[in-house]
Amino acid sequence: MSTSKTIAALLGPTMIVSAVAVLANLEAWPGYVEEAVRSPAMVLLAGYLSFVPGLAIVHFHNRWTGGWPVLVTVMGWIMLAGGFARIVFPVKVGEIGTRIVAAPSVLLSFAVVFLLIGGFLSFKGFNRD
Repeated sequence: MSTSKTIAALLGPTMIVSAVAVLANLEAWPGYVEEAVRSPAMVLLAGYLSFVPGLAIVHFHNRWTGGWPVLVTVMGWIMLAGGFARIVFPVKVGEIGTRIVAAPSVLLSFAVVFLLIGGFLSFKGFNRD
């Protein structure tokens, strides 16, 4: 199995489960985020949990040629940048996160995008061709 398919098979289902968790608990998420951002250490920890896998994806899969594997690379860079921001600016990122989840339509949009990207990556990751 190629590196692209392996990473897609890991990222896809993770994104689907994350989206379903948001959609199933949409009204509770503002409280979850508010609770998490009260502790900059929690935001910092979330940063490392995004930065390390993002760095691994960028290191092993920094492919910018055409086709769907570019999406894997883009996701790696997004995770790396998001993790970096949470590590370096935990208070500011917490404030931004609180504002984002306060708007249910924005949170819903993020969940739908995660569901679509996760579904696509899952298909590519588990497809046998």
